[in-house]
Amino acid sequence: MDYLSSLNPAQREAVLHTEGPSMVIAGAGSGKTRVLTYRIAHLIKNGVDPFNILALTFTNKAAREMKERIAEIIGASEAKNISMGTFHSVFARILRHHSDKLGYPSNFTIYDTQDSRSLIKAIVKELRLDDKTYKPNLIAGRISSAKNNLISAAAYEANTDIVAEDRMSGKPRLFEVYRLYEKRCFMAGAMDFDDLLFKTNVLLRDHPDVLHYYQHKFRYVLVDEYQDTNYSQYLIVKKLADVFQNICVVGDDAQSIYSFRGANIENILNFKNDYPEHRIFKLEQNYRSTKTIVNAANSVIEKNKNQIKKTVWTDNTDGKKIKVIRSLTDNEEGKTISNLIYEIKNLEQAANGDFAILYRTNAQSRSFEESLRKLNLPYKIYGGLSFYQRKEIKDLLAYFRLTANPSDEEALKRVINYPKRGLGKTTIERIIVVASQHETSMWNVISDPSKYPTGLNGGTLNKLNAFVTAINSYAVQLEKTDAYVLAETIAKSSGILKALYDDKSPEGVSRHENIQALLSGIKEFTEGAKADNETAFLSDFMVDVALLTDADQESEEDKDKVTLMTIHASKGLEFPYVFIVGMEENLFPSQLALNSRSELEEERRLFYVALTRAEKQATLSYATSRFRWGNIVTSEPSRFIDEIDADHLEFQGASKSKSPGKSMNQLNMERKIGSKQPLYSNRRKLTPVSKAPTGGKKGTTAQDLDLKVGYNVMHERFGKGKVVGLEGNPPTKATVFFPKAGNKQLLLKFARLEILD
Repeated sequence: MDYLSSLNPAQREAVLHTEGPSMVIAGAGSGKTRVLTYRIAHLIKNGVDPFNILALTFTNKAAREMKERIAEIIGASEAKNISMGTFHSVFARILRHHSDKLGYPSNFTIYDTQDSRSLIKAIVKELRLDDKTYKPNLIAGRISSAKNNLISAAAYEANTDIVAEDRMSGKPRLFEVYRLYEKRCFMAGAMDFDDLLFKTNVLLRDHPDVLHYYQHKFRYVLVDEYQDTNYSQYLIVKKLADVFQNICVVGDDAQSIYSFRGANIENILNFKNDYPEHRIFKLEQNYRSTKTIVNAANSVIEKNKNQIKKTVWTDNTDGKKIKVIRSLTDNEEGKTISNLIYEIKNLEQAANGDFAILYRTNAQSRSFEESLRKLNLPYKIYGGLSFYQRKEIKDLLAYFRLTANPSDEEALKRVINYPKRGLGKTTIERIIVVASQHETSMWNVISDPSKYPTGLNGGTLNKLNAFVTAINSYAVQLEKTDAYVLAETIAKSSGILKALYDDKSPEGVSRHENIQALLSGIKEFTEGAKADNETAFLSDFMVDVALLTDADQESEEDKDKVTLMTIHASKGLEFPYVFIVGMEENLFPSQLALNSRSELEEERRLFYVALTRAEKQATLSYATSRFRWGNIVTSEPSRFIDEIDADHLEFQGASKSKSPGKSMNQLNMERKIGSKQPLYSNRRKLTPVSKAPTGGKKGTTAQDLDLKVGYNVMHERFGKGKVVGLEGNPPTKATVFFPKAGNKQLLLKFARLEILD
């Protein structure tokens, strides 16, 4: 196989230069995997023993694909002799071989995240610490960070700065938890995920014979995605390559987005300092995306100061301009993007799997899931659960289900002891047995314990009675109170909101945000009904949700589905059509990432990664208002939109101008005279931005949009109608006559009318 003939000049040069330290800076879509693969094949073709090659990747999938390609060139038998895999898999094998030197059995257990959390929880309990202060997730994160920085439990305890920091945060005994956790893992013959790297460093540090052996075994070291390495990984690689210095690292500083996992961009930026005799190769030709996408991405990433300069280019076609779509709410954003996917799919004869919706946080998926389902567009949540399948959502929905139907035993079993109310497993099992014996429901048993004796003590019966009373109080309001008010009441009084709010770990914060996203969806559901002069009850919402969460008829093996994922999860993937949604200040870039230049630059790199996932067409979307905490919050377009050269953008429902004195954020909130009409209609949209009056500004009104008595309009539910009256100065309500529905008084803030004249 003539593998060199398929390489461009820059790729070929990187493959042929095999001796000494080298760094390959690979722009997005530039074929870095091919270079890494062919470089290994070329080494073996030129006499290097496969046993002397170490290739480290960040996913097992990448390692498998590379080995398969190498096998096609040099043969499968030789390819098997390469030490290739993820950092953790390669060094776990080494640790098993030398485990006796560290006092571990060769068949040591590897604890997963759940194992680690469970052990930490038990230790906190044994030490009689407050588990609300010493949360397992928080403690696990702290220990993980320490290990990735090669800080043992003893070093942690001896470090006065670290201990002082824990004391300031109200966790003065955290070092004790770490010490006991380390001891218990050792006694159990177990290593956690971080130990696989930590213990490898200890092995190489404390046993020079082992270090010498692997330095001479691995004469050629290759590392993929070098920008994503942490301190622990960096030290291992540096030690192993120290003798021969035949090290080749491949990566792109512009795609370093994992600092929250401990990744250190300085590793790739300082490679030249670690290896003064290095050679650098830049892969700048993009084979993935159109010129428009490539140039737009370049115009954004050039704003970062801390980077290795390169100019990515492509010979691909110009392609379509990047659409920038403004929606009035996050709910409308979901509908607009889903409709656009439906339209492109039919016009371009595209497959569902050609589309990806990328967002900054998982909580944003709700509106897109609902809209895609209503259009019968199958979708998959990549790297996470469907919004309505997440535990916290299912827990709250179970309360809703039980309120509407107390005989729903699955819902009852799910929440009878959540949040915890002292009803243990034995109690629940006893109730199930009694219900089975009397051939009745669990609800009947706990509602009338005198009729169905359970043998439970008085304290337990009191707890069950309190639970029954709470559910009955919700049921009384079911047909009297609108959906949002009742849903919020249940979320608060059940204790779910408080339980999640009290958990300040990243996971707890995310779950709390998801509950707020659900409540925001219910708020929009009720406001929509109010606009139609109707009341939406929780039972109505549950019927709607039941349709949305009905079992997907598509086979799990069927990959032809629209992909929904966070931008972090999208790295390394590509799609013909990419929609980057929630492009708003304080959402993307995240409000939590605006404290320093380095944090902002990582957010910019994250946007660069998102944009460069697109092959044919990229679309940016933002909403001018979002429901948060049950209130409408106005939003401004992300600064990243403004950083793209205007020549690459096409605004819809928004405008961009180079007029001096106005920022893009100001201009995007205005409709430019003569701008294009909305995508799906040649009518004039009347849907106004829902604003809470601030700074003396008034909300958008019908008068602003020239609505007058006598205009013919279209309403989503009632159809065509005529405006027969306006109220307020400026108008805030309209009376519209609909031939089939009669006169309807509509709040213009929510009516979503379209002018037909």
